[in-house]
Amino acid sequence: MKLFIRKLLYLIVMLFIISLISFIAIHAAPNSFFASGELNPNITEESIAQLKAIYGLDKPLYVQFFSWVYSIVQLDFGISFSSGAMVKDEILSRIPITLTINIISMVLIFIISLYLGIKAALSKNSFFDRFTGQLSLLSFSMPSFYLALLLVLVFAINFEVLPIAGLHSMSDDGSLAYYLDFAWHLILPIFIIVFGGIGSLTLYIRSLTIEILKSDYIFFAKARGLNDKQILRYYILPNLYPPVITLLGLSLPGIIGGSVILEKIFSIDGMGLLFFQSALSHDYPVIMGILIIGAFLTLVGNMIADLVLLKLNPNYDGK
Repeated sequence: MKLFIRKLLYLIVMLFIISLISFIAIHAAPNSFFASGELNPNITEESIAQLKAIYGLDKPLYVQFFSWVYSIVQLDFGISFSSGAMVKDEILSRIPITLTINIISMVLIFIISLYLGIKAALSKNSFFDRFTGQLSLLSFSMPSFYLALLLVLVFAINFEVLPIAGLHSMSDDGSLAYYLDFAWHLILPIFIIVFGGIGSLTLYIRSLTIEILKSDYIFFAKARGLNDKQILRYYILPNLYPPVITLLGLSLPGIIGGSVILEKIFSIDGMGLLFFQSALSHDYPVIMGILIIGAFLTLVGNMIADLVLLKLNPNYDGK
């Protein structure tokens, strides 16, 4: 309970710091949605002043910041400059698909990396170990956008076995075919995220497993007659889970941030694509809303990782 309260307070403080940094960075950026000629080449300075007054941009920066923070506490992220819709509604309509893709990817990255890393360590210097090493090197050296374009060219354009972009090829009639079609469209995006995420984690798990196998308790476990499956279950996995879960929690920002590029390439109507479009149009309320939501999800993910570690190890203090 103490760990949960401490992590909750940490989350609140970090959200405030992130919101402050985001606010300063956005207002320090060149150009503006309300700059003369951005909206309309014929817009007058009087009209721009009226728009700024409507959105509260004519007030001092510190007043704007605390007003924005107060609104966020009430789950009010303001109104989009571009569409005139509530930022909260726009984000809520886009976030489910982004979370779906990232959660599935995280689970697959964890399972695949755990399997490859442990098996490579148990068969050290074998063909499988060398193959896993080369695959891991290729994984974290291959840019995700390049791999995405390459796979689209091969599987979507040349062989026409996978869809090029979007999430659906048919209308939502609630049938099994519709959901299978939805899953079919997610194959490439999820594969690219998973492939980019397994490299470093697999090598890390392999290295940890090799060190565990050198431990004295593994020697005594073998001396007691335990077989490989028992050693894996009772000694290797319990010692692997804490550092791996911690690393997965720290990798959340990179995975969520990578959604911006992939959702743009595959025209997935998610939070990443919304962020990209908002950045091009200088739609500050949407940009700041997405930054705060992304930071919140990352901090919550790290807090969940700490609580899982506490469950696995009651002596874990979260530091």
